[in-house]
Amino acid sequence: MKEIFAFEDLDQAAPHKDFAHALFQKLVHYQLILREDFELNESPKAVIWTPEELATSIFSTTPIPAFTRKDLIYMSPIVEEWKEIFLRQLDDQDLPIIRNYYERNTESQMMEILAHELTHHIDLFMEDFDTGNWENEIWFEEGMCFYLPRKLLLDELAFDEISTIERALVTTFADKYGKHSLSEFGSKSYEGNLTSIMYDYWRSYLAVKELVDRENGDISAVFQHYHKWYNEGKKGSLLHYFNLEDYFKEDREN
Repeated sequence: MKEIFAFEDLDQAAPHKDFAHALFQKLVHYQLILREDFELNESPKAVIWTPEELATSIFSTTPIPAFTRKDLIYMSPIVEEWKEIFLRQLDDQDLPIIRNYYERNTESQMMEILAHELTHHIDLFMEDFDTGNWENEIWFEEGMCFYLPRKLLLDELAFDEISTIERALVTTFADKYGKHSLSEFGSKSYEGNLTSIMYDYWRSYLAVKELVDRENGDISAVFQHYHKWYNEGKKGSLLHYFNLEDYFKEDREN
């Protein structure tokens, strides 16, 4: 992989180059783990470092400045932009513990997001991310793309902390954003606001974590079940296949 800086002004890029390169070096380490254990057979050609404005208006219309397009990863390397995004997703709710978490862990969260984008490229996912028919079952891939970086890159305390934070966020916003099935997570999800978009990412991660926990930490076993569902013709929703249809019911009722 290469790293490329796409900024309108070279002076604008300069303050962020060292941090971006540090993230990239960590990504290279994570890439080796995916190659060894999770069938990353072909890596993206480059990470395109670009500010939020260009990421979300020139390179894409996605409202989040981190995404994968074919064999390229695009991401903003600007810490201040991500801090604002993380706080904006709280939807003006008074959540001081969660706000403090994001303020303390902005850079760590950025690394998780960067690794998330690389994880989309592993061949354990049965559909091509850009061209596959993922309108209704994207949650498994999106959730696993957060689970693997967190499980492989964070220590146990940090892993438990982000899991607790995202469970709290799901509970907080369940009444407002949780009236649809997670199976409906797809392209239409991006028509909502930032919080409604992230709500399905939080649920996706927690659903995958639940699946791995049920298998006593055996990630490969979860993939085996997922492959069986796919190879047998995707009969019924993946959520139903994994018996997760009522998993978030308690959050909606609280």
